[in-house]
Amino acid sequence: MRHRYISYFAGIFLLAFFAVLNTGVLISVSGFQRLQKPVVSQPDFRRQPVSETMQVYLKQATDPGRDVGLYWMATDFENRRFPGKVSPSGFQKLYRQWRNQTGWDAYVQSCRAIWNDVKYFPIPQSLDDTEDKISYVDSWMFERNYGGKRGHEGTDIMAEKNTPGYYPVVSMTDGVVTEKGWLEKGGWRIGITAPTGAYFYYAHLDSYAELEKGDPVKAGDLLGYMGGQRIWRGGNNGGVSGASPPWNLSERRNGRNQCKSVSGAAVCRKCQNKMCVFQVVLL
Repeated sequence: MRHRYISYFAGIFLLAFFAVLNTGVLISVSGFQRLQKPVVSQPDFRRQPVSETMQVYLKQATDPGRDVGLYWMATDFENRRFPGKVSPSGFQKLYRQWRNQTGWDAYVQSCRAIWNDVKYFPIPQSLDDTEDKISYVDSWMFERNYGGKRGHEGTDIMAEKNTPGYYPVVSMTDGVVTEKGWLEKGGWRIGITAPTGAYFYYAHLDSYAELEKGDPVKAGDLLGYMGGQRIWRGGNNGGVSGASPPWNLSERRNGRNQCKSVSGAAVCRKCQNKMCVFQVVLL
């Protein structure tokens, strides 16, 4: 009788153990299936959600694009808890699980394009005036009404001084000037295509540096100066200019957009302590 009970409970345990293992397999398969969809055009990817713990890690990661991509897959874009410790060894383990999955190579290439080329925050730090401060908010999809009701696809960088042409704007990456000129909703803007393929869009400028389309730039090079907090309508200035350049990222490949714009707030947080410096010189 005792032997029968032991066999009975052993059978229940094996069934339960198999059920747990099978559930884990189902969860893994479900996670891997996320790559079967066009992930980079989904709202969750475009929002670029990154927790504070992950932000701290990314500032010292050797391959931030790969690791943030793994983080999103493992957490379903922060809808689940991260499985384990946020650490290099933890991400190496995840990488071994994901690297051979269909769709991984294209997905991680997009993540690296957004994250790996960034070297500097776009607004330098002033050497002269402690009041020459800037701030920014994650204004992704905030409501905008100019030109029709829509979501804002950018990151607002706000300046303490509302003085057009005072604050310099520098390139966050190496790259090439891809676009330059006026846009109805973006005002005077310049676009830089970085080496890995992301297009960095700097809008609402007051003026430009001496750059033309096709010119190469290095991270930290001057692109222009921030505009002021005002709205112009009519004539050549029929758009909006802000004290902050709402700043966007979008990805381009082979000269065509294959990915919609994504939020730049998390990337800004990653490099907010890596600033160039500027000094106002009166001539």
